[in-house]
Amino acid sequence: MTKAPGFDTLQVHAGSRPDPATGARQTPIYQTTAYVFRDADHAAALFNLQEVGYIYSRLTNPTVAALQERMATLEGGAGAVCYSSGHAAQIMALFPLMGPWSNFVAATVLYGVTVTQFIQTIRRFGWSARFVDTDDLAAVEAAIDGDTRAVFCESIANPGGYVTDIPALAKIADKHGIPLIVDNTSATPYLCRPIEMGATLVVHSMTKYLTGNGTVTGGVIVDSGKFDWSANDKFPSLSQPEPAYHGLKFHETFGNLAFTFHGIAVGLRDLGMTLNPQAAHYTLMGIETLSLRMERHVANAMKVAAWLEKHPAVEAVTYAGLPSSPWHDRVARLYPKGAGGLFTVALKGGYDACVRMVDSLELFSHVANLGDTRSLIIHSASTTHRQLTPEQQVAAGAAPNVVRLSIGIEDPDDLIADLGQALDKAGG
Repeated sequence: MTKAPGFDTLQVHAGSRPDPATGARQTPIYQTTAYVFRDADHAAALFNLQEVGYIYSRLTNPTVAALQERMATLEGGAGAVCYSSGHAAQIMALFPLMGPWSNFVAATVLYGVTVTQFIQTIRRFGWSARFVDTDDLAAVEAAIDGDTRAVFCESIANPGGYVTDIPALAKIADKHGIPLIVDNTSATPYLCRPIEMGATLVVHSMTKYLTGNGTVTGGVIVDSGKFDWSANDKFPSLSQPEPAYHGLKFHETFGNLAFTFHGIAVGLRDLGMTLNPQAAHYTLMGIETLSLRMERHVANAMKVAAWLEKHPAVEAVTYAGLPSSPWHDRVARLYPKGAGGLFTVALKGGYDACVRMVDSLELFSHVANLGDTRSLIIHSASTTHRQLTPEQQVAAGAAPNVVRLSIGIEDPDDLIADLGQALDKAGG
């Protein structure tokens, strides 16, 4: 082609080529555990990272590789590694960076189970998270010390749909010589390209908008390839000799693909959070319609949020696309295609009204998921954010009087009618 392909073209074609053996146009599901080596020298070269190829499906698989190429292309990264879930991807994004007693700075407004993972689970590794309001840039910078190894945020935060000033955080992270990790699940690369804004690593729960139909779980890390892992001694896993590979230095050997190769050769080899090829196949098919679905998610969310904002039972709506939102100008500047399909609604009737509303809906599905073609609802304080303290729930945007809506691609008037009858029954 004489011009660079557009997003709509790349979401269909990137990483996908006719199968050389059969001519199959859709990427096949390579449902195999292992791969035959040409000879002993070929096997040795693969295991010694001297040659790229397929060894064992815990590490590499042709179906998964096609998905990795597509995600790296859509996000504008150098490489990508897929994992068994978004939560696995989060841990694996931190794994090469962290060591005992190291910390990272995390946004206060994050998915509830992510907060629990960062407060509780990572302590077993000797890591710690410092939670900061990322709109307070001075507080972000003040939280960074000599043991800080990353800054972590969500582009469009779950559950409230708040939009993050990624360039401002990237500037701080770059100043201190540490990577910025952005969870781009709620925005997808159609609405937001964090690497172009200065992010080092992008993570996704592919379970959500990328697949788009609630059929599989999966995660991915996209590496920008732009970070100098050898600029200081903070990241020895990438810059120093690796004992498991005869002293190989990942950054020196693989350059801008150092993080990607480490994620496969060490991360998947030793921790095994592998994405299965059937899940990769479903995700590839889902991504083919990503832009079409995201346009509808955004349009529907705007119409539903505007209606809810005027309802007498509603105390507040957090949708960043609304003119009343404090993040409205940021959306226009950084997220011009829209603020996504996720937001929260606070009810004047409190916790009990939220429960009645959830139980009265007919079209919305009450599930612990988001990003589906179907519209979804959940009361976060009693479910996804249940393990947090009341103070942490409020800080995360999941107060007891709040429900989270993930707006699907149905007729928006039908969604409004369903919400209307449910709010009437909720009372308060």
